[in-house]
Amino acid sequence: MTRLLVHVEGQTEESFVNEVLAPYLYRRGFLSVGARRLGNPRQRSRRGGIVSWGAARRDIVAHLKEDRGSFATTMVDYYGMPDSWPGRKASGGRDAAGKAKAVEDALTEDVGTKLGRRFVPYVAMHEFEALLFSDCARFGNAIGRPDVASHFQGIRDVFATPEEIDDSPKTAPSKRVAALVPGYRKPFMGTLAALEIGLCRMRRECPHFADWLARLEACVA
Repeated sequence: MTRLLVHVEGQTEESFVNEVLAPYLYRRGFLSVGARRLGNPRQRSRRGGIVSWGAARRDIVAHLKEDRGSFATTMVDYYGMPDSWPGRKASGGRDAAGKAKAVEDALTEDVGTKLGRRFVPYVAMHEFEALLFSDCARFGNAIGRPDVASHFQGIRDVFATPEEIDDSPKTAPSKRVAALVPGYRKPFMGTLAALEIGLCRMRRECPHFADWLARLEACVA
């Protein structure tokens, strides 16, 4: 049976993995699925943030060496990623999906040279909240604000997929949500919305996210 550890950048992603992703993967044959924030949580704010690649790589490699029957993945976003991460600086000029894929390929090559195929990285182009625009009506209902669903949909309709909702500091997905929903609490409300929307809907709307789920499912094939 397959074990998986998801290395995440913050509390929101940690909650998503434990409350939404893990139950789904258990049904697909995983024995255990857990989340671990990159770096030392005592030295970082609860808001998270991506550590340098050197620190992240140490965490990932240490886990894979400690548990040689396990797999590891990441759930981090491209926008806030330091240039120290492999592929980050060289990925400019590509479309959104191409940038994320370029970094994933570079990460796989870096870690995989020593640890085979047990590392299956995922780089989201933008923030976790982008996934929640997969179903704007359920998003609004889940956070107790059905009145803003049409506003969410207006944002979603500008982009080909929710994953492309842009990354300006002023118009990133979470900033857009907070502007419409004062007091929006990322880990709690984001997880409620994700549970309401469901992974099946997210994978239909978000092709890069769907590719990640398929790669994880293949680990138990």
